[in-house]
Amino acid sequence: MLQDKNWHTGSNRQIKFDEIKKIILDYIARGARIYIGSDSFITQGKVCFASTICLHGPRLGGRYFFFRENLKTSHFLQLVTRITEETRRSVELAEILMSECRIDPTNIELHLDVSPFQANNGTSRFSEMLKGYVIGFGLDCKLKPNAWAGQTIADRHSK
Repeated sequence: MLQDKNWHTGSNRQIKFDEIKKIILDYIARGARIYIGSDSFITQGKVCFASTICLHGPRLGGRYFFFRENLKTSHFLQLVTRITEETRRSVELAEILMSECRIDPTNIELHLDVSPFQANNGTSRFSEMLKGYVIGFGLDCKLKPNAWAGQTIADRHSK
């Protein structure tokens, strides 16, 4: 499960998922929102998945947490498989926060590292499918160029 992974703060300090949950609840109580994103990067026969939980609120600034996981590339040779796995991981994180912390889904926004359909890029042909998947869970999502939690922060830690 994702909450059992080796989590880090944005400054690369190891942190337990239970501590992250406490910080999230404090931020939410003070008006912050949660932004979740995942990204992947293939190198040397492995694909590195990185997932982030980002917190941001008025007068609170922001902070984030991340974990990385390396898996065999052979399971993720197709772009659609990798992009779908990124989205699935983000949805799973949101589900954990909604169930274990009782976070209202309106306080969570998923940032998908995919281009909108009209961009006609490699990932854009999957954008409507993945948006539908996320919305089906009752969550809001953003795509590039507004998907900074996945496109920028998770991307930084997937490489």
